[in-house]
Amino acid sequence: MSTTRVSYDLVVLAGDVGGTNTNLALIGKKGGTFSTLIERHYATKGETSFLAPLGRFLEEARIEVPGFRPDLACVSGAGPVEGDRIRLTNAPWDIDAQAINREFGLRTFLINDFTAVSYGVLLLDPADESQLRPLAGRNAAFPEPVPGGVKAVIGAGTGLGVGYIVRVGDRTTAFPSEGGHVCLPVYDEETRAFSRWLEDKYGFPPGAEAGVSGQGIGHLFAFLAERDAAAGRALSAADAAVLALPEAERPARVAAASRVSLLCGRSMEIFVKLYARCAADASASFLPYGGLYLAGGIASKNEAWFLEDFRFMDMFLRSYRSHIRAILARVPVYIVKDYGISLYGAANAAASLM
Repeated sequence: MSTTRVSYDLVVLAGDVGGTNTNLALIGKKGGTFSTLIERHYATKGETSFLAPLGRFLEEARIEVPGFRPDLACVSGAGPVEGDRIRLTNAPWDIDAQAINREFGLRTFLINDFTAVSYGVLLLDPADESQLRPLAGRNAAFPEPVPGGVKAVIGAGTGLGVGYIVRVGDRTTAFPSEGGHVCLPVYDEETRAFSRWLEDKYGFPPGAEAGVSGQGIGHLFAFLAERDAAAGRALSAADAAVLALPEAERPARVAAASRVSLLCGRSMEIFVKLYARCAADASASFLPYGGLYLAGGIASKNEAWFLEDFRFMDMFLRSYRSHIRAILARVPVYIVKDYGISLYGAANAAASLM
């Protein structure tokens, strides 16, 4: 990679702020190609504001890649954009574009995290399985993406994000949504009982994110453990150890133990099926014949749970109406394997917004 400043048409400070991680990078753009110059990762809940890690990052970038001061910044956050501020839904502080400009002299765009993921999806090659893993149905060929068709992005991480991409004429634009907070799409007696358990917890019928996210995995495990205890079934030592953890630490342990613990494995199985129902609902809303992309870290890190025995696609393709089943069968579904897509997406969004 060249380190000559004139090698790039644009250098973007790209940020991706979620409930767990705050990721920052300098990304250079040359034509239609984006290259990472320096990238750093911070624990969101360990910071007192966005300005603190940003200041440290810019100082490191000044030393490690001298001469590459960013032309502008584009920061994505897990929450709605309200004017020049993102009110993060799973983090202890907000992001303020005017404060970034005052502190660092950087013109700053703020976008929703799934707007960034959506702009990142536009840079991926559907033919490259190291970037995108296609999910085929049990008895059907993988549908070809429709050129120029609507694309939708749904991703379970700390929370559940939804976005979509529309092409009108020669312009392609990504839009955010709060689709992660539609109703939890239950599908049998067990998931209806889970929904009632969540309603008791929150005092209102739960949104999809309460079951389809990292916190959702934790909720599923706690629900199943509580149900087993009520039925007089003793927890294994491994399951008791998971239940003893703080809530924020349970999801990763559940996923890690899902092949050796029946309760953890059952949690992951229900999670994948609920995820599939959320994806089917999003597909019925957006008709994403250009592709439906499963982003967020959980799908890429737990791919086998989605693929084996066609667990995800069998549930995705189900509907009580034949014409909806036909629509779902036309939707190409991919797991996004590149976890850095949000940073490239923020850089691509900056270039588009300029």
